[in-house]
Amino acid sequence: MSGRVEAIWLKRVRRGPMDRVERAELVAGRGMAGNADQGGKRQVTLMEREVWDQLMQEVGAEADPSARRANILVTGVVLRETRGKLLRIGPCRVRIWGETRPCERVEAAATGLREAMKSAWRGGAFAEVMDSGTIAVGDEVAWESGIGD
Repeated sequence: MSGRVEAIWLKRVRRGPMDRVERAELVAGRGMAGNADQGGKRQVTLMEREVWDQLMQEVGAEADPSARRANILVTGVVLRETRGKLLRIGPCRVRIWGETRPCERVEAAATGLREAMKSAWRGGAFAEVMDSGTIAVGDEVAWESGIGD
C-alpha cells in the first residue's frame, strides 16, 4: 500500500505560523531544515488527509489542514498504530515513534476538533528522520518492506 505527500509545512518559530512549501530538506537525526523543532524523536509530524477530512465532517467545519500544525500531510497510508515502523517519503525514511496529541491551538480551527482528535491516532504521528534528502509534494509514501499494508 502506498500513498503520496499532499502538502508540506515548515514552522519557522515555536508557536509561529505554518508556512506551506513545495519541497523540504530532511536532515537525519535532526528533522526538517528550517523548522523550529529539531532533534529528539519528534523531528517531523505527519497527518493523514483522509483522517482530516473525516474530522472536518464530524465537527462540521472546513478548516485547512495546516490548522493541525503538522509538517507533512499524506494520503493513501494509515498512520494508526505504527509505532516503530519505517515510512519512506520520497528518497527519505522516517521512523514513527508515536501518536501526536492535539494541542489547544487546533480548537481555534473548529470547536470540538481537539476532543475529536484525541482517539485512535487521529492527531497524526511524530517521527525521527533516518535519511537526509529532499522531499516534495507529490512524492510517493510507502511502508518499508511492505510494513503497514
